[in-house]
Order: sequence, then C-alpha cells, then structure tokens
Amino acid sequence: MTTAARAPSVARGIFYMILMTLLFASMNAAARHVSAGLHPFEVAFFRNLFAVLFLVPMLMRNGFEVFHTRRFGAHLARSTFNSVNMLCFFAAVSLTPLSELVALSFTAPIFATVLSVLIIREFVGLRRWSAIAVGFIGAMVILRPGFEEVTFGHGLTLAAALTWGGVLLMIKSLSRTESSLTIVAYMIVLMTPMTLVPALFVWQWPNMTEFAWLAFIGITGASAQYFLSQALHEADLSIVMPFDFTKLIWVSIIAFIFFGEVPLWTTWVGGALIFASGIYIARRETMRRKEPAA
Repeated sequence: MTTAARAPSVARGIFYMILMTLLFASMNAAARHVSAGLHPFEVAFFRNLFAVLFLVPMLMRNGFEVFHTRRFGAHLARSTFNSVNMLCFFAAVSLTPLSELVALSFTAPIFATVLSVLIIREFVGLRRWSAIAVGFIGAMVILRPGFEEVTFGHGLTLAAALTWGGVLLMIKSLSRTESSLTIVAYMIVLMTPMTLVPALFVWQWPNMTEFAWLAFIGITGASAQYFLSQALHEADLSIVMPFDFTKLIWVSIIAFIFFGEVPLWTTWVGGALIFASGIYIARRETMRRKEPAA
C-alpha cells in the first residue's frame, strides 16, 4: 500500500487512539466519583457485567463457535491475572491522584519486558535494559521516596501495572493460536464471575444514580477497548502508541475540573520518562521481530 493510500487509515488510527484515551480518562473519573459510595470491588464487577452486553452482538454474528478452543487453561490464567489487575486498578483509583495513577500505569510495558526475561527467557539487549532503567527513574520521580510518603494507592497502581504486564504476555501467547473474538469472549465470560466473588464480601446495592454511573463505567471501558482494537487495525502500533500519552492530558484536565486535583511537575516529568521508555521498548521489539524476515 502506498503512503498516499495509507494516509486516511493512519489518520483514523490516530483519531481512534485519541478517542480511546478520552474514554479511558472518563472511565477513571467516573470510577473515582462512584467509589465514594461503593467499594472498588463492586465497581470492577459492574465494569465486567456491562461488558457482557458487548458479547451479545458477537454471539449473534458468530454463534458459540467463538468459544471453540484447545487452550482453556491459558484463557483461565489470563482472566485470573486480568481480574487481579482490575481489582487493584479500581482500588487504586479510589486512593491515588488520577494523574499519578495514569503516569505510573505507563510502566506496564516495562514490567512485561522484565517478566518476559524472567519467565520465557527472552533475550533483552543493552538498549532495552537502558530503556527499562529510564522507566524506573521516571517512576522514582513520581513517587519521590524519601521526600514524600509512598502510599498504599501507589503500591496498588504498580501492582496493577505489574499484573497487566503479565496479561500482555499472555495475550501475546494466545494470539498465536486464538482469534481476537475468542480471546475477548473468554475474558468477558470468565472475569464477570471472578470479580463477583470479592464484590460479594463488600456488597451493598447501588442506588439509581450510582447504577447509572456504573453503566457509564462499563460502556466507556468497553468502548475504549473497542477503539483501541480499531486503532491498531488501522495503523501500526509504532504510529498510534505515542498518542497514548494524551491519556495523561485528558485525565489531568478532568481531575482538575471535577476533583480540584492539580498534577505536580514531577508527575509530568516522570510520566514522560516512563512513557518514552515504553515507546522505545515497543519499537525495539517491533524491529527485532522484523529482523528474521529481512
């Protein structure tokens, strides 16, 4: 495909990516708001419950064939890790300034690279180790240990990023043999009961206003996942991923307007370092995959 022919597709990919970041920031703000009256575990459950609505059209088009798999154990493991990730994330949303939450969440690709070394013995060269070190410095800039208290919310945010890094490796493995529809279908079906179990221990019925906010969280969360998939379908990862940083811009604006949160300069500097590290790691991995083909 020529550059001129690809231009509209790339523009759509960038647009979808920016729209995804806006939806993601809106979901975080809504989760922060509703967590004032509901436990974060309930928020996580309803986030998955409303995602089931997205499964219905999928089944109407493809039938139950989407559940055909020989790797149910891998789907189960991925959903288990993803559930832990979501529980940690929504708990962190209720405790951590939103801009710091988003900035620290950019560490997920860094954790994924470290886990790939420890678990699947993937070779990582000096350049990627240097990028990991830059990302670590960025996290320290945000946390400022020794100067500011590292809170429980910060710990939950990093735990969410760590588990999401593991989920990324599992998705990469599943995508070699499973379709995207099968991966998404098993995620929705398995994570809904998994997140219901911890929610039952802290359960209280939401009122109508809270229920509307929970529906909004579910819709924006699922829509964000959809537009992310669309962005990656329209353009290469290396093109759209730099626009993921707008997530920090959107969430800073929303948090300032609705919660009066003003992000510190350390959040912007640390977030930029972490994000740049993640982008470099992604591009080096893309180049490494192309080398054998070349």
